[in-house]
Amino acid sequence: MKLSIIIPVFNEEKTVAEVIMRAQDQDLDKWEKEIIVVDDGSTDQTPEKIKPFAGQIKLLKHSVNRGKGAAIQAGLKVATGDAVVIQDADLEYSPSDWPSLLIELDNPKVMAVYGSRNINPKRSGYFHCVLGVWFLTGLINLLFKARLTDIYTCYKLFRSSLIKELNLSSSGFEFEAEVTAKILKKGLLIKEAPINYYPRKFKEGKKIRFLDGLIGIWTIIKIKLAD
Repeated sequence: MKLSIIIPVFNEEKTVAEVIMRAQDQDLDKWEKEIIVVDDGSTDQTPEKIKPFAGQIKLLKHSVNRGKGAAIQAGLKVATGDAVVIQDADLEYSPSDWPSLLIELDNPKVMAVYGSRNINPKRSGYFHCVLGVWFLTGLINLLFKARLTDIYTCYKLFRSSLIKELNLSSSGFEFEAEVTAKILKKGLLIKEAPINYYPRKFKEGKKIRFLDGLIGIWTIIKIKLAD
């Protein structure tokens, strides 16, 4: 079996090489790895940091920054794995948590697995970010009768057959809301597993903002109301 690892990157010159190396080094037992890096219009030294991995990864480039969702959609077009996992290009999440997500796919009824930062939390990010995720997760749970704890986690693992049929359209961080709402609207099971989280500060490059949360709210409501 093959796991496609999509790494959307925008101006992550300090961490992208380390993330790619950790992805390469992570032992996944029976899973073969396919690493797809999408440089989403970086204007710093990110392209130079990626160059040494030429021939070892699939590299896609956007001429301008189009957003995390757009980068993920680009990666999905070339992904050939049986499953797909999203890996941010910072160091807030560790590939060492992938095996605990992949084991959940042993259950054929599980179509998606989310790595939750809130099941056994050891570290939390900014208070307003934590509050925003709590609200968005609560809204999803209310509208779709779910019991999730963290819908804006980076670590989302999908069976390829599912993620490629969802007709995703979000270009930004609202991808997290869109993909979750569409899976739940289909009546499919999203399994959660605890992961580690190493939050960084805005001065270190954290990008999500208040407006992204508002767009996420509208995305959830729009999908709920759609035929």
